[in-house]
Amino acid sequence: MTTNWTDIKASRADSDERRHGYEHAGRAIRLAFEIRALREKKGLSQRQLAELVGTTQSAIARLEGGRISPSLPTLDRIANALDAELTVTLTDTQQLLGAR
Repeated sequence: MTTNWTDIKASRADSDERRHGYEHAGRAIRLAFEIRALREKKGLSQRQLAELVGTTQSAIARLEGGRISPSLPTLDRIANALDAELTVTLTDTQQLLGAR
């Protein structure tokens, strides 16, 4: 039996694995957007933020591009540098979806 890309894609179209991947990527992109927007609002360049955080400009660029998921300590340093409050929330997905 030969499997082509169309068949593979169709079989993954509604899988939990695929949805989880999109959710994870979406979180990284939303976080990147928030950091960039706040950095720009504060009038800081990527290099200036990097210096305040203790990292490199390229690391800030990767983070703002949504290509990395920073650790909580890194997010704390970024929040401090941007004079922002870091809030992390865990929400029961069953509660979000309505108990079934």
